[in-house]
Amino acid sequence: MPVSRDNTGGWPAIQFETLPWEINEGIPSSRSALRQHRGPYNAAVLSPIADRDLFLPPDLIAEVEDVSNELARFDAELGHEITPFSSVLLRSESAASSKIENLTASARSIAEAELLSHGRSNASLIVSNARAMTSAIALANHIDAQAILEMHAELLKASASDIAGRWRDEQVWIGGSDLGPHNAMFVPPHHRHIPGAIDDLLAYIDRDNIPVLVHAAIAHAQFETIHPFADGNGRTGRALIHALLRNKKLTRNVTVPISAGLLANTDGYFDALNHYQGGNPIAIVEQITRASFAAVANGRRLVGDLRTVRADWQEVVKARRATNTWRIADLLLAHPVVNASFISEQLSIPKSNIYRSIVPLIDAGVLVEFTDSRRSKVWRAPQVLRALDDFAARSGRRKRATT
Repeated sequence: MPVSRDNTGGWPAIQFETLPWEINEGIPSSRSALRQHRGPYNAAVLSPIADRDLFLPPDLIAEVEDVSNELARFDAELGHEITPFSSVLLRSESAASSKIENLTASARSIAEAELLSHGRSNASLIVSNARAMTSAIALANHIDAQAILEMHAELLKASASDIAGRWRDEQVWIGGSDLGPHNAMFVPPHHRHIPGAIDDLLAYIDRDNIPVLVHAAIAHAQFETIHPFADGNGRTGRALIHALLRNKKLTRNVTVPISAGLLANTDGYFDALNHYQGGNPIAIVEQITRASFAAVANGRRLVGDLRTVRADWQEVVKARRATNTWRIADLLLAHPVVNASFISEQLSIPKSNIYRSIVPLIDAGVLVEFTDSRRSKVWRAPQVLRALDDFAARSGRRKRATT
């Protein structure tokens, strides 16, 4: 299905306004480079979408309906056994969303960063993204400006506290030079337009007469076009997708890893956002639809792999049923790197009893001991980490065909 089909609903393309620019002469640059960035520039101006209707081709309507049914079915399948799969899927979605921004880390690094809260590494940034996703789901019942700011605050409070949870107060641009926006690929609206544009977007989100997946795709594209933050717009915008899916009750139990589907074709995803800005929203609906099909397939496989791992443990671990050993085993499916303090906090097991409970897991090879930077004992579950890394590998960027 080509992304170039015309949108018969007359969706508005962005317009432009010409604004003055004062170049920062303090940035070391050649005279020719400075000359290119003197004078006015053009910034996007968005038309309101709150009351606009979008007319989709019949075949795309059918696709949206089919994948919406798949999303609801997958969500319902896990509804009776949310733990641990809700945590695993949310973390997998966060890692994929971060990877779209070229922030990558192994499942082990992410799990260690989540447990040990160290540094500003990619893994720590991915953990922050997971917290933003969690915030998005928690705030889904009432999506307003404050909710979006709180999502962003969770994302960046550990790495960029000066801008976390604040609308940008300066012009930003994508691509081009640090000297100015003149040669940029895209110049979002001037910051004075952000409050009004967000209010319009929220009015659109508040509607209840739009197919939910279409609703999420358009809201996401409009948010990315507003680009209301100095950093973190993509990750916050993808968290917003999940907040809207939960708000409209298409998903109720788990976070389906849609970003993992987008990751397979990031060129198509970014092209679709460009098409949206040009007045053709069909492309982004197509991309979100296809990504959702891929997300359900990959998510089902991940859940299946983890169920297999847990069944294998049942065969090799020598411990009586209904003991703390099996409670710890179940915890490992959601948190494959643990220490005594974490186990005690999560399961209310006295720390003095924990080592005795994990010995059968160590003896069976379910857990491997290592020492963290503070020289404390930590254990990891290699089979779970392998399943998560396999999920990430299946979500990897699709390579372009060569001639």
